[in-house]
Parts: sequence; structure tokens; C-alpha cells
Amino acid sequence: MAIFPQTQQSPAPYPAALRLPQLRYLGPNWYASVMGTAIVASAGAALPVHIPGLRGACTVVWGLATIMLAVVLAARAGHWIAHRDQARAHLLDPAVAPFYGCLSMALLAVGGSSMVVGKDVIGHGAALALDVVLYTAGTVIGLAAAVAIPYLMVVRHRVEPGTASPVWLLPVVAPMVSAALGPLLVPELPAGQWREAMLLACYMMFGLSLLATLVMLPLIFARLVHQGPLPLALTPTLFLVLGPLGQSTTAVNQLADVAPGAIGAPYASGLEAFAVLYGVPVMGFALMWLALAVALVVRAVRNGMTFSMTWWGFTFPVGTCVTGAAGLARHTGLTAYTWLAVALYVLLVTAWAVAGLRTLRGLLSGALLAAPQAPAPVTARTT
Repeated sequence: MAIFPQTQQSPAPYPAALRLPQLRYLGPNWYASVMGTAIVASAGAALPVHIPGLRGACTVVWGLATIMLAVVLAARAGHWIAHRDQARAHLLDPAVAPFYGCLSMALLAVGGSSMVVGKDVIGHGAALALDVVLYTAGTVIGLAAAVAIPYLMVVRHRVEPGTASPVWLLPVVAPMVSAALGPLLVPELPAGQWREAMLLACYMMFGLSLLATLVMLPLIFARLVHQGPLPLALTPTLFLVLGPLGQSTTAVNQLADVAPGAIGAPYASGLEAFAVLYGVPVMGFALMWLALAVALVVRAVRNGMTFSMTWWGFTFPVGTCVTGAAGLARHTGLTAYTWLAVALYVLLVTAWAVAGLRTLRGLLSGALLAAPQAPAPVTARTT
């Protein structure tokens, strides 16, 4: 079962023993499973309530996410080595190329969770080293994807009017994840210029991602209004809209926490006020979109929606709303945000468990790695 349409290409020019046919249709969307697992650990540790045993469970989930990242990275490397024709076809497919943003977010999510809970196992020094490597690589890849994928959409992809998809948000939301997780590294830098530069770089990535999201959201909503609900298999991608909303709220709250040690007092106070003034209305819109997305998912289930890898879209975006609500609870002191964070975390864990079990079942049966049943042709401009 495929998450997106793919093009049947002639096999790569490798001996049969080296082709690894089971990897031919393993696309960049598989990084979403890593993201969804890592956010369970980070969001659980961020909850503004103490739940006995939760941190230990989050540490186990972090370990699982780290292993998953290593496995998926190796599998995707094998895909590129043995099936370059299919890998190039993915980049030329407007339905698949945006998923390359997931690579950046998977690296960032595992690195961030290492600093949050992984340090309990491997120590602060090792966790810091791991996060520096993953954060640097994830940020560079994310910034590249935020430019490269829209460029391909303009000059190579043939995108028909009225076909905007929430998947388009994936490349441009990656820098927002860097903005939200960068504050973990600010206190580790030398005081003065280094900390201030890191802080302001995070705000620049926040602005980059936010403005790009504001450009795309009207296209996505217009597509829903004028063309009707998404196809059943793509309905879970509606949850992707929650990603930039929850992650931006998380970012402004995390940045406000570290601002006093990185920038002058007048600006630090202003950034703390901005965290609340921005986060409260954006979280309100996120809850509205969550209700709309849930209603459309219920409709899709009633119409026969079955499992696909798009179900991982139920995880990471909801996790960003958990951390966003937790940040607002921290800065406003309102119990309502505490319970909102807890309720969203319950939803996150439930979605993660369902997606994880269904994915494991699909891997064991081979259905998730099989050739797509109804491939769609890739169309690309020649200039």
C-alpha cells in the first residue's frame, strides 16, 4: 500500500543481488514515522504535569526513535544507490518531492529529544554532541529543501490548478522545527555574540517558515472549498496544517525562555510578551483546524478509508500542539492550557500506537514495500 503515487521505472542497472527490490518503493515519507516517534518522547517530557513513570517511558521511546532513524537512513541510502531512477522520479513527482522535508525534521526531532530525555541515558555531553550533529545537518537540509522543492514545483513539476495539498507544507515547515529546537543549544554557547546570533537565527527561520506557510494555507483551503474533500488516502494529511501552527507556538515560547541569557533586557521582555500574544490566537486557530480535520477524517473512515503511511500525519503535528500548549501553560500559568496539553498528548500517543502497529503489520506482510497498485505518471517541464 503506497502513501503517494509513484512512477514505474525500469530497474536500476545493478546486478539482481544488489538491487534490493524491497527498497525500490521506499520513499522519503518513511521519515515521518521517525518524526512521529521522537515527538512522543519530547512532548511527554514537556508536559506541565508530573506523571509517575512517564519520563522513563519517554526515554524508551527516544531510544526507539534513534534506532528507527538509523534504519531509515540506511534504507534510504540503499534506495538511492540501487534505485537511482526511482529516486529521481520521486524528485520529479509533485506528490512525493515535498516529503524530502521529512528528512530534515526527522534529524531535528531525534536530536532535540536527545537533549530532552536522551541525556538521562547517554549523559549530557553525548546528548549535546549528538544534537549538534543532527541539528546542524537537519537545519542545513531543511533550509535547502525549503528552497529546492518550491523551485522544482515552479520549473519542473506540472501542478494543475486546484490540486494544492497540505503535503506542500512539509518543506517549508522544516525551518520552523529548527527554530523550535534551537533554544536547546543557546545556553550551551558562549555568552554574548554567539548566543544572540543563535537566538536571532532561530527567529529568522521562524519568520521564513511562517510567511511561507501563510502563502500556502489559502491555496490549501481554497482547494478544499472548490474541489471538495481530499481523496481518502490523503485525508490524514489535513493534520499537517497543525505542524506550523503548533511548532511556531512552541518556537516562540522556547525562544522566550532562553532570551534573557542571550539578548538585552528590553528585547527579552518583549519576546516573552510576544510568546503569549502570538501563541494564544494561533493555538486557537490550531484547535479550530483540528476539529475540521477530525470531522473530515471521520467522514473518510465512514467512506472506507484504510491504513496507509499518511496515518503518520496524525502524530508529529499533534505533538507540536502538545509542546505549544505546554509552553503557553508555562508562560500564562493557566490550568486550561495544562489540561489541553494533556488531552492532546493522549491523542498523540493513541495515534502513534495505531500508526505504529499498522506499520509493523504492513512491513511484516510486505504490503507497505510493494509496488503501488495504481501508479500515476510523473509530468515535468523540460525547462
